[in-house]
Amino acid sequence: MTRSIGYARCSTTHQDTAAQVTDLKTAGCQEVFAEKVSSRAPLEKRPQLRRCLETLLEGDELVVSKLDRLGRSQVEVINRLSDLQTKGIHVRTLDGLINTRGLGKLAPLVIGLLTGLAEVERSLIQERSRESVEHRRRTGGNLGGRPKTAEKKERLVMRLREEGESYRSIRDQTGLSLATVQRIIKDYATPVAA
Repeated sequence: MTRSIGYARCSTTHQDTAAQVTDLKTAGCQEVFAEKVSSRAPLEKRPQLRRCLETLLEGDELVVSKLDRLGRSQVEVINRLSDLQTKGIHVRTLDGLINTRGLGKLAPLVIGLLTGLAEVERSLIQERSRESVEHRRRTGGNLGGRPKTAEKKERLVMRLREEGESYRSIRDQTGLSLATVQRIIKDYATPVAA
C-alpha cells in the first residue's frame, strides 16, 4: 500500500510549522516530519528531512506545501526531485505546482526537463562568476581573500626584527598573526628579481 508522507519546514523563530502540518494531514499524509531550520541549511543540518527521505519507499508520495521546502536552491530541489523519481517516489505540492503521480508517464519527462533547466542555470551562474572575477581583475577590483598588510605596519615589523625582537614579540606588539609576521620578514629578506 502506498503512503503519503509530508515534510514541513519553516526558517525563523517567528514562524511555526503547525499550519503546514495541519494542511499536510488534511491532504492525506499519514506521517509528517517537521522542523524549524534555515532555508540555507544543508541536508546534514536538516535531520527531519533526512528522516523523511529515509522513510520513503518505492510507490510512496512525498507531500510538501511548496517545492522550496526540499532544498536550498533551485538546482538542489530539482536534483532531489530527480533522485526521488529514480527511486519510484512521487512528489506532490499543496500549491499545485507539481504532482508526479498525476503526471503519470510524463513525470520522468517533466523531471528531465527541470533537470536540464537546472544544468543551464548552474552553467549560467558559473559563467557569471567567471566574468565577475575577470572584470575585477581588469579593473583592479577586490578579488576576495585577506587584505594586504599596510606598508606602515610591514615597516614596523621589519624595524622590530632589526632591533632583535622575536617573531612572537613582534606578533604581540603589532597584533598581526605569527604567520603574517613570518611572511613579511621572509618577503623583505627575499631579493626582488630584476
